Amino acid sequence: MKVILFGATGMVGHGAMNAALTDERVTQVLAVGRRPSGRHHPRLRELVVDDLSSIAVHEASLRGFDTCLFCLGVSAAGLDEANYRRVTYDLTMAVARTLARLNPDMRFVYVSGAGTDVNSRRMWARVKGETERAIAALGFRAAHSARPGYIQPVGGARSRTALYRALYAVAGPLYPLLRRLFPRSVIDSDELGRALLQAGLVGAQRSILEVPDLRLQADANPTSNNQPPLAGTLK
Repeated sequence: MKVILFGATGMVGHGAMNAALTDERVTQVLAVGRRPSGRHHPRLRELVVDDLSSIAVHEASLRGFDTCLFCLGVSAAGLDEANYRRVTYDLTMAVARTLARLNPDMRFVYVSGAGTDVNSRRMWARVKGETERAIAALGFRAAHSARPGYIQPVGGARSRTALYRALYAVAGPLYPLLRRLFPRSVIDSDELGRALLQAGLVGAQRSILEVPDLRLQADANPTSNNQPPLAGTLK
C-alpha cells in the first residue's frame, strides 16, 4: 500500500515514518513537507513544497495513494486565533480537499490532540474540533482523528521546540512511571506512529481515537515488536 506522510520532520511524523519504513505492507512512502526529512530508504520518496496551501499544483505526484498520515501541527502558544486557524484549519483542509478529490478511496488519519472539542471555550481545542469535523465531511473512504495526550519522544524523535526538548529531557526517566499512573493519557512517539499507520492501512472501529484506542491500534500492528529503522537511515 502507498502512504503519504505530512510532517515527517516533526516528533509525531518521525514515529509515523519509523512505522511506515518497517512495515512490509507499505510499498511506498511519499514524505511531503517544506524541507527534506533527512532519511534514506528504498521505499521513500520526498516532495519538498514551500507552500502547502497550494499543494494542488503538485497533484500529479499525489495520485494513487491509499493512506494519508497528516502529522503536521503547531503549538497555539503565542498565536492569536487567526494565525492558529491559518495553520491548523486552512492548511490542513487545503491538503485534505486535494487528496479527497484525487484519492477518494483513501483513508485519512489526522493527528489532533487530547481535549479537542468543537464547542470548547479554548481556542485551540475549538479550531482542532472544527478541523476534525471538516475532514470527516470530505467523503474519504475513512477519516480518523487521533487525540494523543502526552507523547514521549523515542526512536530518534526530537521536538523542534527548545522548551519542549528540555521538558522531555526531564520527563524521560519518569516516563515508565507516568505510563503506569496515567495509562489513558501518555504514549510514546513510535507507539503512536504504529497506531496511526494501522488506522491508515486497515481502519479502526472509531473515528476519534483517544490514547487507549491508539494503544490498541499499535498493538494490532504486525510490526509492534520490530525495531525502528537503523540510525544509518538518517543523514
